[in-house]
This record gives sequence, C-alpha cells and structure tokens, in this order.
Amino acid sequence: MNTRHIAVAAGLLVLVAGCALCLGTPFVPPQKLLGPTGADAVVVAELRLPRLVLALVAGACLGAAGLVLQEALRNPLAVPEMLGVSSGAALGVAAPLVLAVALPAAVQPLLAIGGALLGGGLTLLAAGLGRGPAAVLLTGAAVAAALQAGLLVLMVLADQLDLQLIYRYLLGSLSARTWDDVTGLWPWLVVAVPALLLCAPVLAVLRLGDDDAQALGVRAGRARVGALFVAVVLIAPVVAVCGPVAWVGFLAPHLARRLHPDATAVGWLPWAAAYGALVVACADLPARLALAPTETPVGAWTALLGVPVGVAMLRTRGRGRDGRHGDEDRTTGMTGRAPDGTAQPTALAPADGGVRS
Repeated sequence: MNTRHIAVAAGLLVLVAGCALCLGTPFVPPQKLLGPTGADAVVVAELRLPRLVLALVAGACLGAAGLVLQEALRNPLAVPEMLGVSSGAALGVAAPLVLAVALPAAVQPLLAIGGALLGGGLTLLAAGLGRGPAAVLLTGAAVAAALQAGLLVLMVLADQLDLQLIYRYLLGSLSARTWDDVTGLWPWLVVAVPALLLCAPVLAVLRLGDDDAQALGVRAGRARVGALFVAVVLIAPVVAVCGPVAWVGFLAPHLARRLHPDATAVGWLPWAAAYGALVVACADLPARLALAPTETPVGAWTALLGVPVGVAMLRTRGRGRDGRHGDEDRTTGMTGRAPDGTAQPTALAPADGGVRS
C-alpha cells in the first residue's frame, strides 16, 4: 500500500474523530479529550465515542460488502440496496416492531440476517443462481422493490409512534446508540472477517469472467452464493442496529478503485472498508449538527453525498484513456453481440466499468 495514502487516510480519520468528539452541545475542547472530567467525561465516553465507533464499524462493513458484491457480480452498480439485501434485512427487523412481537435485542441481528438472506436468495434464484451479472442486478432491483412495498404496508399498519421509529430507522440513524449496540456487532464480525479474507482471492478470479473462473477451478455460481453470504453477514447486523445506511456500499468501492487504480480486488478490500468508515463518520457530523438540536438520519446524508459523487465517478471511469466509451455496456457489465443481437458476457469485462487497454 502507498504510505502517502495511508498517512492521508489516517489524518482524515483523526480529524473526523476529533470533530465528532468535540463538536455539539456541550462543546468539549480538544485538550480535554485525553482526560475529560465531570459532564464532559459522560458526554465523550458514553454518548459520542460509542456513536463514533459504531459509525466507523458500520461504514467499514458496508464498504467491504459493497466491494464483495460488485466484484462477485462484475458490475459497478451491484450494491446492497439494489439486490434486496438491505431491504430484506430492514423488513426482518421492522416486522416484529409493527406486529407488537416482543423480542430481545440480541435476536434482531438474526432477524436481519434472515431477511437479508431471503432478499439476496430470491435475487439469485430468480436470476438463475447468478449465472449472469446483468440478470442478477435487474432481478435484484425487482426483489428490492417488492420488499420495499412490504415495508410500506407495514408502515400503513403501524401506529403514529411506531411509524416515526420505523421511518427514522429506514433512513439509517445513529441517534441514541450506546456501547451495547457496538458490542452486539462483535460476534458477527468474528464470523464475517475471516470469511471475508477467504473470499477476497475468489473475487479476483470471478473478476476474470465465468469461463476463466471455471478454467481455474472456481464454480462461478457457487462462488457468487458464497460472496452473497459473506456480504449478508457484514450488512445485516449493521442494518439491525443502524438501519439501511444508503449508498455507502456503492461509494466506498468506487473511491477505492479510483484512488488505487493499480490494486487488485484483494488490495481494494481494506481501502473500501476504510473509505466506508470515513464516509459514515463524516456524514454523521452534519446529521448531528446541521439542524441542531434536531438530529437528521445519517442515511440521508450518505445518499446526498453518495449519489452525485458516485455518478460523477462512473461518468469519468466510463471513458477510455482517449475519451471514447468503446463497445462495452457499462450498466450491465456485458460486451459483444451474439447473432441475435443480445449482449454477451466477456471474461475481460472489468467490474469498475473502465476500459482495459
């Protein structure tokens, strides 16, 4: 890794962390962060620090999961929000709340994982177990829309108080989160991180295309199912705690590819996690402070940041070095034409939508 990039990322992290711990009501001077006393100690240690840690962990999980999905499907638009994963997890958590089913907090990640597996599994099954990247993405959009319709039905059935809670949850919020919420994520990370490390080399093979992956001994369909499971274990516990924080899984992988163009899927993975953590931590600052004392959902700010920046990066990455687009269809990751005029997958189609020279 480039030491300059590491130094810049570390500097940004220190700056964002300092702002997150100092800014707000009451303001805590930076010199008191190392030894806060009295009310400042309670504000920093019990309110702002767990929220900051949760923002960093959630962003890292969502960024890594976004890269896994994009590389496994060889499509730069493959994000949790468009594959039914986030919507399924949100539905699993919101349904017991509306139906007044009393469940312990420890069960919520299980419900989120079940809902995410339902949404992602339906997507892969309906698309033929992931045999075509374009089919998976289009089917995922349909599954996500159906699950979101189910969430809307729940919102109609909810009373006013539950409706406010569900609405804030569905936008993604870090409000009133404590150390209990942070510690609830660690058991799932113990499972997800080793699985992610095992999955990373397979992503580099899937990036070559199904035919080349098969020649190297990797079954593309099964590998995509495994990648989906890893992404679900990363996404669902975060959604259970914070709600579906939008577009982090889209923006962070593109930042990793754009800022580190010479890396591989294995090299992009830690950078996607790091940029995801920074994106959520940065977005939480205006979420807390922009309309103070009223807090706004952090997911609204990540969407406001992620959509225009992501579209701008896709437009610039969609051009070759000479400024021309070439023959590849970057929306679907397909290239070439069969005799009947349909697009065919290519073993060399890059996941980031760029053109290989």
